[in-house]
Amino acid sequence: MELRIFVEPQQGASYRQQLAVAQLAEQLGFDAFFRSDHYLRMGAGDPLPGPTDSWVTLGAIARETSTIRLGTLVASATFRLPGQLAVAVAQIDDMSDGRIELGLGAGWFDAEHTAYGIPFPTLGQRFDILEEQLEIITGMWNTPLDSQYSFEGQHHTIVGSPAIPKPVQAGGPPIIMGGYGPKRTPALAAKFANEFNLPFPPLDIYRSSCDNVRAACEARGRDPESMTYSVAQVLCVGANDAEVARRAQSIGREVDELIQNGAAGSPAQVLDKIASFAEAGATSMYLQVLDMDDLDHIHLLAEEVMKVLP
Repeated sequence: MELRIFVEPQQGASYRQQLAVAQLAEQLGFDAFFRSDHYLRMGAGDPLPGPTDSWVTLGAIARETSTIRLGTLVASATFRLPGQLAVAVAQIDDMSDGRIELGLGAGWFDAEHTAYGIPFPTLGQRFDILEEQLEIITGMWNTPLDSQYSFEGQHHTIVGSPAIPKPVQAGGPPIIMGGYGPKRTPALAAKFANEFNLPFPPLDIYRSSCDNVRAACEARGRDPESMTYSVAQVLCVGANDAEVARRAQSIGREVDELIQNGAAGSPAQVLDKIASFAEAGATSMYLQVLDMDDLDHIHLLAEEVMKVLP
């Protein structure tokens, strides 16, 4: 099981805090550092210093790291035009020497759209936009250098694009998609994604959602095992009960709820949770670190969990 560190900077974190977590994760040997793509804090609490843009942040972190993979879990298709996003991600792929990954979703948090003047279409329209963006981004990345790319859709039109720059990674950075929808989400993942991720699911829902993706792959004539299956879990691990309780309190959660719904408790309990998702088919777990000042938390995860994984 690969372990990836995942942060939520919109809850109140600076670029420097994110950089510190990413550099520590790299130093300790974690596979990747991922961040959310949001502009507004969720729930009560201090939002300062304010949101940071995902791709500006990841481009900067790319220049301050050398081995750890970087990406979004997940960017919102409502925030950026697809041609612009294709350029930005390809550029950061070059800046990172081929370490970037693109998690992309339809968008869901209406309040942040209102707060920052971003249009928020209906759910069906957002999925249409997502599909067109995936078509355009992958099309631009894979257009030969001596050719042009054009696309005409309901929401986006591209005419005679030189489709540059090209990413470093052959075929483009891996694309990550996820969500609980039983039909359209699996179909889009089967068509475009390298990885299917489900955030914070009960184990039975995880199994059934992955089964939906496998069926969608088979319907397209794609080998279901060509897809990477991953899961995200909130992290709250401690060397003893008092440490677990302190970390739960710092993120405004209850210990029992975290143990039930996340990777929480003792290192042994976290290892058991990892094993249960591995048995269900996950090969990668994103561990959501909500207190980015608690770097000892990440040290403990590395020493007592990651290093003893089979």
